[in-house]
Amino acid sequence: MALRIFAAALALFACGVAGAQEYPTRPIRLIAPFAPGGPTDLFARLMGAKLGERLGQPVLVENRPGAGGSVGAEAAAKASPDGYTLVLVSSSFAVNATLYPKLPYDTLKDFAPVTLLASAPFLLAANQGVPAGSVRELIAYAKANPGKLNYGSGGSGSGPHIVAELFKSEAGVNIVHIPYKGTGPLIAALVAGDVQLAFGNIFALVPQIKSGRLKAIAVTGRERSSALPEVPTVAESGLPGFEAVGVHGLLAPAGTPRRIVDKLNAECVAILRSPEVRSQLASEGAEPVGNTPEQYAAHIAAEVQKWGRLVRERGIRAE
Repeated sequence: MALRIFAAALALFACGVAGAQEYPTRPIRLIAPFAPGGPTDLFARLMGAKLGERLGQPVLVENRPGAGGSVGAEAAAKASPDGYTLVLVSSSFAVNATLYPKLPYDTLKDFAPVTLLASAPFLLAANQGVPAGSVRELIAYAKANPGKLNYGSGGSGSGPHIVAELFKSEAGVNIVHIPYKGTGPLIAALVAGDVQLAFGNIFALVPQIKSGRLKAIAVTGRERSSALPEVPTVAESGLPGFEAVGVHGLLAPAGTPRRIVDKLNAECVAILRSPEVRSQLASEGAEPVGNTPEQYAAHIAAEVQKWGRLVRERGIRAE
């Protein structure tokens, strides 16, 4: 009898080990909650290709844009928690918790954080006609001419919009917001002079900076960007203590088995440590992170509080 019990227990243990080893056995869906061609989509495709190579199964990127990324996040939150649906989110994921008061999911409870993948500062760029070449000069001009300057963003509630409002709040200036439908139209408007300023994605703005169509005022990170090392930070050039970075992270639905979360975490960290990926991220002004699920969960909670406070204070609304 004891021998039979031992044999049964051993069989169950073996099944458990086999189950732990067999993930994944079929393709994985990676939701990119923004339109094709943008930073989140491109990063999702990079990570999806690398994850597919390491896991031995295709990782298929599915674009589900809408409502600042919340449409794609909802699809992930409501998917089966089996490791076969993931979502790659941006900074808007934490902002949306306050920006959209009736989200169809709970930002802090309906997801299993895998890891914070990468972070990147925003670039404050200006049309060549703006009579300021530094943050200090820009603040002085804006205070002397309240409401005269305007800035563009890729949409209300987007990362560049929220960062610009943080800048306005800390600098005490009045600069008018003009939203556009995406990064492409925004950059075209900035070059044409339809808007004068923008806090944008470094990778998207670098060609315009190097061609002389736009001028770089500052980057929003704690340190200078490797993509534009000659450009100072906002903090060092006129607004001490200012810091705001965009992030990308990987989430699974809440309830996803911990062994699967840990496997995905280990694979992502290995990818982010590879010289090829580090070099590619650096060329786009981004830094790899690759922290633990617990650290990423704490980061999300802190970001929800930080940006939620700003959204309420500034009366920011999604449009």
